[in-house]
This record gives sequence, C-alpha cells and structure tokens, in this order.
Amino acid sequence: MGKKKVEHVVFDGMRKIKKKVNINQYNTQTKMKVMGQTDKQSVQQHPFPPLYDKDSKVLILGSFPSVKSREMKFFYGHPQNRFWKVIASIFDQENPTSIEEKKKLILDNNLALWDVIAECEISGSSDASIKNAKANDLSEIIKNSKIQKIIVNGKTAERLYIKYIEPVTGIKAVVLPSTSPANAAWSLERLIEVWEFEIKD
Repeated sequence: MGKKKVEHVVFDGMRKIKKKVNINQYNTQTKMKVMGQTDKQSVQQHPFPPLYDKDSKVLILGSFPSVKSREMKFFYGHPQNRFWKVIASIFDQENPTSIEEKKKLILDNNLALWDVIAECEISGSSDASIKNAKANDLSEIIKNSKIQKIIVNGKTAERLYIKYIEPVTGIKAVVLPSTSPANAAWSLERLIEVWEFEIKD
C-alpha cells in the first residue's frame, strides 16, 4: 500500500493552496509548531548573560535557550518547563513568577545559571537540531565565584558540555534528568528528589 497522505492547507500571499503531504510529515510539522519549533534552521546567539555572584557554589547549565527564553531574555521561559518549580520546591519557597523573583531564588541559594552554547544553528527550540555550535566561556564565572559543582540539565546539555567545555575546564559535570516538558517520563516529584540530592549535597 502507498503512504497515506492528508490535505494540508498553506497560504501563498493571498492565495490558499491545498497540498498533499505524507501523514507522518504532517504530524511532525504539527507537533513542531505546538512545541514552538520550525523546520527552518537559523543562526542564533545567546541573548542574555549568566546569572551568578561571588557566593555561587553550584553552576547549573542548560544547552541553549528555547524560543520562549530567547523572547523573555531569561532562563527557562517556557511555562511548561519544570525548572523553577523544582528549584523552588527544593528550598521550600513559592514558585517564582517574575524575572526578579527568579534571580533572587537562584542567588539567595548560592546557585548560578548559564548555558553550554553561545551560538549555534537551531530550528526553533529543538536541541536535536543544534549544529555548528560555539561554546560559552565559563572561566569568568569560575574565577569570580565559589563554584564547587557543575550540573547539566539533561542529556543534550551533557553531550554538548563533554564535547565543548570539559576539555577546556577539566571539570566533570553531574548530569540530571531534564526539566523540559519533553521529558515526560520523569514526574515533578521524581525530578525534585534527584535534583535536591545533588544541589544540597
């Protein structure tokens, strides 16, 4: 049997065009749109600075900011990302909503935030699409803080860290399960348990 196709409506200027596309391709395109992704690759630069101070002891690294984070110009901006719920629960605090509240939560608890990648080609928020990456320089953070441990948020951040940063710093990172909504296999309760163990160790 041939591959099943569906009718997909697109717009070319003011003209509506109906195209026949493979059902698997259609489902993939639809899913990417829901997750804030596109299939168009573009070069993106990290749009905001690291968050740390002289008392930061644990550095948490993501891979590269999502579309929502790049729009907000702050870490973990997607409303379904569980990062802020996890960190707030670990320290028995209210879930922060404003950027200032999030900064206070991180700095008051001697944490630091940054990402592995400074610039890359990426499709929307898809970590799997990252190409031609350039890594961030962690030397200033490490030199001007009390960093004792580096945590990477998820397997993609780990892979990128091992490839680009570990050879420079010589520091091995602890990988923790991703707080991304895409990591549905991990419940919020399980995330809090394993993250708390490493952050408070």
